Amino acid sequence: MIEVAGLTRRYGEILALDELSFRVEPGRVTGFLGVNGAGKSTTMRVILGLEAPDSGFALVEGLPYGMLREPMRRVGALLDAGDVHGGRTAAAHLRWLARSNGIGRARVGEVLEQVGLADVGHRRVAGFSLGMRQRLGIAAALLGDPGVLLLDEPINGLDPEGIRWIRVLLRDLAAEGRTVLVSSHLMGEMAMTADHVVAIGRGRLVADMAMSELAGRFRRGVLVRAADPAALEAALRAAGADVLEEDGGLSVNGLDAARIGEVALAHGIALYELTPRAASLEEAFMELVIR
Repeated sequence: MIEVAGLTRRYGEILALDELSFRVEPGRVTGFLGVNGAGKSTTMRVILGLEAPDSGFALVEGLPYGMLREPMRRVGALLDAGDVHGGRTAAAHLRWLARSNGIGRARVGEVLEQVGLADVGHRRVAGFSLGMRQRLGIAAALLGDPGVLLLDEPINGLDPEGIRWIRVLLRDLAAEGRTVLVSSHLMGEMAMTADHVVAIGRGRLVADMAMSELAGRFRRGVLVRAADPAALEAALRAAGADVLEEDGGLSVNGLDAARIGEVALAHGIALYELTPRAASLEEAFMELVIR
């Protein structure tokens, strides 16, 4: 588990983190969401001991990162896929990382295969595309077979096939019982990947909940299409709903889909469509931030 408690971090006059607290539980993909500059990368750097907070603390498996022995066996991290010496081959880069943490050389080949770079392990990193560097960074994070993973914007630079690959990979890792924290500003993609959401804005926590709960909190009413829309509108208004005409149908607020169906049945009105609607993850996040 990852525990963040009361983190505050200032850079001069800029308050990057403001009493930030949350936990990341094992067995699920936790999406760490926020617009660029919200404080996601700073939080991850504090968790990994790369920056010291002005107040508060961050623990991994109950300890500060700096107290972990052979940390790559406990925590895998990707913060900057470009932070690799371009003159090294992919395999050489992974070999020195493995040696630094007592990880056998055989593991290098395994992770290169896992991330789809087995055929280019002999090539120098300087010739890699951004997407290939992202895969190499993920290979480094997986090198010690850790129980905790922190990945900062791992989707950047990946093509559609690569995005689908990492989505499946993250879900598989979480299903194995690992703790998976993935930061992103691409909220549409996270909506298809994450089970849980920790969202921050201006360094403060704005949401910590299941993805399904977040979607349900920002419902946009129910879209209804009926054989007799005028009669249904009158019946729904009489039942206490707010009704607006929309795109050949009715947008209904104040009654859920089940109750709308009951009203239509009671009045003998055939329904062609009954669709509960929710805000997109991006819309929900923006509503949380501006509150």
